[in-house]
Amino acid sequence: MPFARPPGSPPTLAESVVPLLHASFHPAGAGVAQIVTLPGQVVVSFLLVATAAWKLRRATWIAAWLAAVGVELVFRHAMSRPALYRDGVHLVAFDTSWPSGHALRSAIVVAALATAWPRLRILLGIWLLAAVVLLELAGFHTPSDVAGGLLLATVAGAGTVAFERSGLLGRRPARPGGALGER
Repeated sequence: MPFARPPGSPPTLAESVVPLLHASFHPAGAGVAQIVTLPGQVVVSFLLVATAAWKLRRATWIAAWLAAVGVELVFRHAMSRPALYRDGVHLVAFDTSWPSGHALRSAIVVAALATAWPRLRILLGIWLLAAVVLLELAGFHTPSDVAGGLLLATVAGAGTVAFERSGLLGRRPARPGGALGER
């Protein structure tokens, strides 16, 4: 975690909801991580997923976002992990950081936007890769936190695509072959 700042406490509710509220831009690597991961922030990610849902004319991605974020919150408050220490200091912020909500929401944003605008898939994939790498390098999350967030997003995304293709929405299923249900 070469860009990590000194350990702090977990973010407050206001810091979780308001983009960049009390964000630290020092060292510079942490500042870059703050900006690159901004689309994975709670409000910003919801607005991006809602935009994709509006374009697709269906709310399945909003439902996936809501369900996945709900599961993330349950996991964070129901599970405990052994305390992590750096230089003898207990890193309290990591006590309830699994799974990474930023990684989770970033991956759902990418899946929803890639479904709505398939031509952006490569750029979205590059951004997601940069975001998840920076989450760890900046010390926002451990690798297991990021992996947990990506795993939960994969489950939510796969469930959404399967539901959309099932025909339960009263529409014809999407053509097979498009990984994210492109039309």
